[in-house]
Amino acid sequence: METRSNHVLVGAVVLILLAVLALFTVWLARVSTGSDREYDIFFKQSVDGLSPGSQVTFSGVPSGQVKEIAFWTDPQFVRVRITVKSDVPILQGTTAAIQGSFTGPSTVQLDGAVKGAPPIACPRENPKSACPLGVPVIPAKTAGLGALLNSAPKLLERLSTLTERLTELIGDKNQASIAGILENTNRLTRALADRGPEIAATLAETRVTIQKAGLAAEQIGQLAATTNGVLAEDIKPAVQNLNRAIASAQHSMETLDATIGDARPGLQAFSQKTIPEVGQLVQDLRQMSAALTSVAEKLDQGGATGLLGPPKLPDYDPKGAPRR
Repeated sequence: METRSNHVLVGAVVLILLAVLALFTVWLARVSTGSDREYDIFFKQSVDGLSPGSQVTFSGVPSGQVKEIAFWTDPQFVRVRITVKSDVPILQGTTAAIQGSFTGPSTVQLDGAVKGAPPIACPRENPKSACPLGVPVIPAKTAGLGALLNSAPKLLERLSTLTERLTELIGDKNQASIAGILENTNRLTRALADRGPEIAATLAETRVTIQKAGLAAEQIGQLAATTNGVLAEDIKPAVQNLNRAIASAQHSMETLDATIGDARPGLQAFSQKTIPEVGQLVQDLRQMSAALTSVAEKLDQGGATGLLGPPKLPDYDPKGAPRR
């Protein structure tokens, strides 16, 4: 009985020590993680090589670990929750990327913090929009081997398409055309080689022509300069004389206009008074001329007596001619 009771006592003590050790371990874990901060990262890429417990680094410095990996309501994204130490500067501008490795598990790489920027935290107003699960969200980016692996399918597809098109281009149908093009190119090259001296002569003549064109352009420039000098020396004085003549003619016209303006009242009086009087004078002269003509005729016919009275009628003689 005593031996049996000793075994029971030892077993009870061992169980108590194991329970105390477990409680101490839990307490240490809580103490160690009590100051850690949690963040969510939504990756729009594959998270191969990443698992709970994977390391989280900040600029290469170990700073935490992956706590949970789960699907999100949008199947394009995978939610990764991480825990980092409280002294890690998770500020505005910090981004997260999956750093893959061929020799080991993948890690979450944090970098890009800006000095003086505020920390990433949930806003007080409408926190659900920025923190859908109650913890701040670190923006994700594609970098390193993950970016290469994500773009690998598109790259392989493009390489496959390029290979197919090259195969079609170098097919049996196009080989004859390519051979003809190469033959024509060789023929053209030989023709150019045969015409080498002629081409050299043509180039030499072209150089001479260009030189002559340059000389002609220089002479034209000199002629233009001479023409400008002639215009400045001869044409300008003539233009000045012409301007003076025009000014003088304009002054004469102004003087003539003034003279006509001054003589206009006299002309009006002449046309209104003098011309009618002259007409009456001409009419009187015509009447006087008619009277003088009548007097002259009377003088011719009867002499001076013709002016004193009418002519005497002849005596009538019935036997003979009339007598005077």
